[in-house]
Amino acid sequence: MIKPILIYCYDAYCGWCYGFSPVIKKIAKKYQSQLDIEVLSGGMMIGESKMPIEKIGPYIQGAYKRVEELTGIKFGEDFLWHTANPDKSDWIMNSEKPAIALSIFKEIYPEGQTQFASDLQYALNFEGRDLDDDEAYKHLLEKYKINTEDFYTKLKSTEYKEKAYYDFALCKQLNVDSFPQVLLQTGSSKFYLIAKGFTDFETLNQRIKTVLTEIKNVQ
Repeated sequence: MIKPILIYCYDAYCGWCYGFSPVIKKIAKKYQSQLDIEVLSGGMMIGESKMPIEKIGPYIQGAYKRVEELTGIKFGEDFLWHTANPDKSDWIMNSEKPAIALSIFKEIYPEGQTQFASDLQYALNFEGRDLDDDEAYKHLLEKYKINTEDFYTKLKSTEYKEKAYYDFALCKQLNVDSFPQVLLQTGSSKFYLIAKGFTDFETLNQRIKTVLTEIKNVQ
C-alpha cells in the first residue's frame, strides 16, 4: 500500500491559516509515521491579487479579531501597527516570495514543512516581518541552519519560482479556492476533503481516523 498523503493547502498571508497552524502542526506530529505530509502554497495574493497594506489594512483590522476569538491565536502588535497605520506602511501583500522560500525549505527538510509554514506566518502575523523583504527570512535560516548564500541564490532563481507556481497550479487543480484546506490522498486519483476553513484538532483528527479506517477495510 502507498502511504496516504496529507495535503495542506495554505497561504502565507492567510490569517485563518495562521490560526490553523497549531492544529496542523499537532496533526503532522501525530501522523508523521502513518502519512506523508505535503504543504502547498496557494498563491492567494499574486499578480493582480497582490495588494498594498493600504488597501487591505482596514479589512484586517476587523477580521483578525474573529480569527483570534475562534482559534485562540494572537496577532502581534508589530503586525497590527501596519494594519492600523496603512498610510505609513510600505508593505505589499505578495504571496510569491514566501512560497518560493517554502519550496526551498521543502527540498532541504521535507519532514518539517508544516513547522516552516507556521514559522513564516508567525514571522508575519506576530513579529511583523515583511515577507516581501529578503531580510524577513534571515532569522529562519539561522534557526534551521540553512546556508544564507545558497538560500538567497535560490530565492531569486527561476527554478524555485517555478516550483512555487507549480504549487499554486496544483491547488487550483485540486479545486482549492479558499484557505486553509486539507485533503487526504489515498490513491493516484482518490482525494478526501477533510478540512475547509478553520477546523479544530479533534474534528480533523476524527476525520483522518475515519478515512484511514475506511481504506483499511477496503483492502
